[in-house]
Amino acid sequence: MTTDVPTTVSCLEQIGQTAGLVWRTLDEQGPQSLAKLTKSVESPRDLVMQAVGWLAREDKVWIEDTKRGRTIGLR
Repeated sequence: MTTDVPTTVSCLEQIGQTAGLVWRTLDEQGPQSLAKLTKSVESPRDLVMQAVGWLAREDKVWIEDTKRGRTIGLR
């Protein structure tokens, strides 16, 4: 019998690990555009966006809309 639980846990773990990478990158390099953050973290854009959402939900980051996109920084 197989279940979807291992895949779900693995996905959540991957988002959590990426959230840690995002946090460390912002801590070391300061606020960045979403595009630059994705390149800095070297992860797929969708995964970085999920990680940023995770951190935003925990009130760890701020997100500001600019003319060219979004900038993210630590609170």
